[in-house]
Amino acid sequence: MPLALRGATLLDGTGAEPRPASIMVDGERIQGIDLASRGWPNTDVLDLGGLTILPGLIDAHSHLGVALPYTSLSHRGSASAAELAAQIFHNCALALDAGFTTCRELGGVDGGVARAVDTGLIRGPRILPSGPAIAQDGGHVTFMPPYADIEAAEAIPGLYQFTAVCNGPEDVRLAARRAFRRGATQLKVMATGGFSSPSGSIQDSQLSVDEIHAAVEEAAAHQTYVTAHAHTLPGLRNAVAAGVRCIEHGSYLDEATASLMQKEGVALVPTLTVIRLMRDEHAAWGLPEKIVPQLHGVEKAMREAIGCAREAGLTIGFGSDLPGSNQNHRGLEFALRAEVDGAMQALVAATSINARILGISDRIGTVETGKIADLIVVDGNPLSEPRLLDDPSKVVMVIKGGRIMKDLQPDRHG
Repeated sequence: MPLALRGATLLDGTGAEPRPASIMVDGERIQGIDLASRGWPNTDVLDLGGLTILPGLIDAHSHLGVALPYTSLSHRGSASAAELAAQIFHNCALALDAGFTTCRELGGVDGGVARAVDTGLIRGPRILPSGPAIAQDGGHVTFMPPYADIEAAEAIPGLYQFTAVCNGPEDVRLAARRAFRRGATQLKVMATGGFSSPSGSIQDSQLSVDEIHAAVEEAAAHQTYVTAHAHTLPGLRNAVAAGVRCIEHGSYLDEATASLMQKEGVALVPTLTVIRLMRDEHAAWGLPEKIVPQLHGVEKAMREAIGCAREAGLTIGFGSDLPGSNQNHRGLEFALRAEVDGAMQALVAATSINARILGISDRIGTVETGKIADLIVVDGNPLSEPRLLDDPSKVVMVIKGGRIMKDLQPDRHG
């Protein structure tokens, strides 16, 4: 039965001002948007007066599969496949209930989980998996012990693998081909160290230009792209030189490098949430206390990097980078980005801009006739109350592909 959403205020994801609208959904598509509310015969009509409709939110940097503490990743085999699967499915449901109808998965689950969601076996967002992040020996989040030369990745094909350790372009090619065989829609490489690395430094460049370029070539052969984890400039520049299409984090981006990214058409996905929460949540995430001093000034630097990227005219997306077994603050990224860019720009980043970065803006990201009906209904105005999107109880309805996946106000059905 067609679905009519009537009487709400619409924020359509394009940056246009909010306006009253009635939206007709038939099947998985938006069939029409009518500014003048009216009734439709043989239709499930929802009276949404006083509420706000948005496009389904998109997280361009998710780790739904990093569902156990980092200590479990460094002590492989300490959790069963059943426990890991249950935690992953829990994170999928949490993301959907928070209003995120699409997640680009950057190291964690593979195409098996995406298919389980698509076929309705589990509740969750539309998932664009990268397969395991490609990293060098001893690189970021490989969790390799310093004095053991045998690397046995925790890999459960059809479910999860966090990283693939690669040394040399041919290793990278094999990892890329295996990721695509298991359902990857793009690839991710680790071009610098990171805060959660047990060895090395965030200042380290990781993977050579030739190694990253091998991933870029394999992605191009599959008509897709590579994104790169990169905090600091040498590794970031290596990634751009190798041909990646997107940079994750970019914490210490400067004017010259932003200009280079703009020239090469490389997007940026900042991740303020993980930096904000890591200080307080590191113990629950299984990270040592020693990382806390390393975080000093990083959020400030990332905020400045966003401003630098804005000045250079970069495409700036939106990602949370949340790890762990209870990923409850995915919407915090909206509030933090609103502090930097304003709430409207934060919303556009989380919807239409992310859809463009992911290469699916013809299908989702805005509320337009003919697009897939990914819609959320929130109790309040996120432009004046950005933090309400960090409260899943304020997301009173989630529609994904025309199907109601969450409904906290069933009495509004006419």
